[in-house]
Amino acid sequence: MSTFLRKILQPFFILYAVILFLTGLVISCLLTFIIGLRNTHSSRLVSFGVLKCWSRVTLLLAGMPVKVTGKPNGGRYIVVANHISYIDAANLFSARPDYFHALGKIEMSTIPLFGFLYRQVVILVDRSSTESRSKSMLSMRHFLNESGNIFIFPEGTFNETGQPLKEFYDGAFRLAISTQTAILPLIFPDAKDRLPYKGWWTIWPGKNRAIYLDPVNVAGLTLDDVPKLKQQVYSLMEAALVKHTSS
Repeated sequence: MSTFLRKILQPFFILYAVILFLTGLVISCLLTFIIGLRNTHSSRLVSFGVLKCWSRVTLLLAGMPVKVTGKPNGGRYIVVANHISYIDAANLFSARPDYFHALGKIEMSTIPLFGFLYRQVVILVDRSSTESRSKSMLSMRHFLNESGNIFIFPEGTFNETGQPLKEFYDGAFRLAISTQTAILPLIFPDAKDRLPYKGWWTIWPGKNRAIYLDPVNVAGLTLDDVPKLKQQVYSLMEAALVKHTSS
């Protein structure tokens, strides 16, 4: 499609995408609230299914369904991914077939409507508080042992460096070693082209891949190995992003 034609059509697509997102958000909030009144493990699983359905349908109707490649077999993992777009959360729900909780910033929980859904599937952390970081680590360990996988954006926030990745925090790697749980790297090479974090008004349909890399085994590692493990995963993800972003 020519640049001229895209400029003409883009305002209409933006309006369509906003209506699509808000309609799905309201419906999902209502369903999740009703289901969540029971506050049981089964109800939380159903609410999780609602959010997965919302993300998949929304991305499909927006013309950017997620194409997943390299998905591993079953097992418990700490999944880590690059973070460069608001669409990353929806991509994650489409890319992960199993039950998981994510580590997320407490500030996001205050957003109207979205914040309600956010709190259903996120272990909240205030990165400025040592106590909050400790509590979130304990919550993740418990969830990992009892319920499902843990997902973390190791960059902590949007990558605004212009490089494939920004510096990683230690949390995901300390958790992996302390629980002896493998790291599963995941990249979203097209997210910034679909919905740039600095320019939501440039949203546009197109390819939207979620690519799993090989799991990274942590068996036998100690907390002294956190820097080495973090660099290993960083290098794998950086190389994959460079390779697939240009393809």
